Amino acid sequence: MSKKKITKYTAIDLFSGCGGLSLGLKEAGFLVKAAVEIDHLAALTYRKNHVKTNLIESDIRQVSAKQLLIAAGLKRGELDLLAGCPPCQGFSRIKNLNKSNTDDPRNDLVFEFLRLIIQIRPKTVLMENVPGLSLDERFKKFKIDLEKNGYQSVGSVLNAANYGVPQRRKRFIFMASRIGTPELPNPDKKLKTVRSVIEHLPNPIKSSDSLHKLFLQNTPRIKKLISEIPKNGGSRSALKKQLPCHIRTDGFRDVYGRIKWDDVSPTLTGGCFNPSKGRYLHPAKNRPITMREASLLQSFPMKYYFPAYAGLINVSRLIGDAVPPIFAKRQAQKLYHHLATYVK
Repeated sequence: MSKKKITKYTAIDLFSGCGGLSLGLKEAGFLVKAAVEIDHLAALTYRKNHVKTNLIESDIRQVSAKQLLIAAGLKRGELDLLAGCPPCQGFSRIKNLNKSNTDDPRNDLVFEFLRLIIQIRPKTVLMENVPGLSLDERFKKFKIDLEKNGYQSVGSVLNAANYGVPQRRKRFIFMASRIGTPELPNPDKKLKTVRSVIEHLPNPIKSSDSLHKLFLQNTPRIKKLISEIPKNGGSRSALKKQLPCHIRTDGFRDVYGRIKWDDVSPTLTGGCFNPSKGRYLHPAKNRPITMREASLLQSFPMKYYFPAYAGLINVSRLIGDAVPPIFAKRQAQKLYHHLATYVK
């Protein structure tokens, strides 16, 4: 009895970063034929982990639909899924609070995504971004133009913690299709905890994993302060003596806080190596989380390569800016099923 041949639907990943979205697409069954990324370190990391994907290292504004289709070995209308996460810093909550996002040039990159959708004409579209994008006038135009080109869509702010990621991370998920009506995935009933993904790791000092050895080495004064913060979710508010900078402000209360073992972690950002940027202290050890711990909390597999030699700041940015692979997989699985239903 012959085995049933499994269909491999094709995908292209725009704004690919270090490859979190591509990994999720692959794990959902897609064949990621091509990708685009402008940042050299992100592109290097992507190539190390996705050797069979044709990566175009370039400013997406300089990439033509023809160039992408040639890289993917496809013709217009043949691509099954065009996916991407346009740079989201311009739409971030902190930027909005500071009222500094209005003229961020990255905001207009959603229109480059739109341009390539119209020119490549994929069957389906997947976009991940910060919640602020959903309220922006640019997105409203983006959606209207897609509808004019025959796409039906669905979008909502979802929390990655409800989809297998051990991290509280709210993101706007948008799907579109020209072959039917797409559907978002249903949330899980049980959360994956911090304990379940990082408790087994060895002492980073004794580890042979260069990424696990990579964590912020604090001064003796800060180390003493960290040791006084209660284990398993403790906060700096428990300290008898506060740092002067903490006394002057009532905000950002997660700063110098510990992650909880039996909960999800807080949102990991590009500053997740530094406890002065948020609740990034290990639940039990008197140190910040390592970059391997951060990558696991982003749902990357243990063997995923990150260039530890590039240093804390650069690696933390790669990890914090990534789309959690398991989160991406859950969205992609719905689109895979959608394609299987409508493409004969």
